[in-house]
Amino acid sequence: MAIHRLTPTPRAVDWGLFAAVATLLATGIATIFAGIPSSAWIIDLHALSGVVLTLLLPVKLHRVVHRVAPSRLTAARVLSVGLAAVTLGALGTGVWWIFGGTLDLGPWGLFHLHVALGLLVPLLLLMHLRTRFYSPAEATRGGRRDVLRYAGLVTTGALIWRLQGPVNDALGTAGADRRYTGSREDGTGDGNRFPVTSWVADDPDPVDAAEWSLSVGGRVASETSYAAADLSPDATEPAVLDCTSGWYSGHEWQGVRVGDLLDAADPDDAAAWVQFRSITGYRWSLPLLEARDAVLATHVDGEPLAHGHGYPLRLVAPGRRGFQWVKWVDSVRVSKRRELGEWIAIFVSGF
Repeated sequence: MAIHRLTPTPRAVDWGLFAAVATLLATGIATIFAGIPSSAWIIDLHALSGVVLTLLLPVKLHRVVHRVAPSRLTAARVLSVGLAAVTLGALGTGVWWIFGGTLDLGPWGLFHLHVALGLLVPLLLLMHLRTRFYSPAEATRGGRRDVLRYAGLVTTGALIWRLQGPVNDALGTAGADRRYTGSREDGTGDGNRFPVTSWVADDPDPVDAAEWSLSVGGRVASETSYAAADLSPDATEPAVLDCTSGWYSGHEWQGVRVGDLLDAADPDDAAAWVQFRSITGYRWSLPLLEARDAVLATHVDGEPLAHGHGYPLRLVAPGRRGFQWVKWVDSVRVSKRRELGEWIAIFVSGF
């Protein structure tokens, strides 16, 4: 049976590709915050969209390959070729990661390359659409047949995605040990021997505990300052650190329960947020009730925190992604409203 009998009409393919890329971008960004099992659907939708894109792209390329002969190349078509190459690269690195692949790029790896290529695809696609835009109305001309074709396409994509798990298990790849976030295990239960990563440019000099102190202030009745010796690490919290760099590591963390610090400071009735600030200027906030259950860790698996992991204090926030586990904490601030500037601070701290 001819391939065109099984695939959507050309304009439906084009808009299907656009929808897949848009969904991949949206879910890719959303995965940064997907730290609890109930958010696993975001990762599943991201993967399903990638499979659908993988199935649609050959159809598109088969239709237009004759246009890229050297004698027919124009600036717009060179851009289209670049878009296709980057898209194939993003898909290829994603598949490679799923099946346990690795790539050493200095401080970066395969997962970082996948993310970089994935972010480049929408930019090139928007440039491509400047010269190749067609009304979405043209995508509906196939009517019910295209609806059925897309239903079959999505169903096929879902089946392929579900099959990757058993295939990984059967082959014994590193991809078989992925968490629902897509991250792979590294260093669980082994003290400080898990990856040292920092968000953007945070890289302070080692902290001298004799000169360091922790302040607790803001909307509280009693602002307090603690020296390192004043903190009793008597709280424990088993929690998984799931980094957006593509790895996770489970440990037992020991330190100070944030709720105990807040009780001593006595937040006022308007208090709603607790912000944790690093010596680098990096900061992140948690809702007051969630913050009470968090821990400011001094130890991991019985070992004092290493500098790279946030000594002397690191926020442990179960269910949050790694970039929200603020390192080198020296200030806890209680507020009525969340500081919007922290969204800028996480990108410029350390510079």
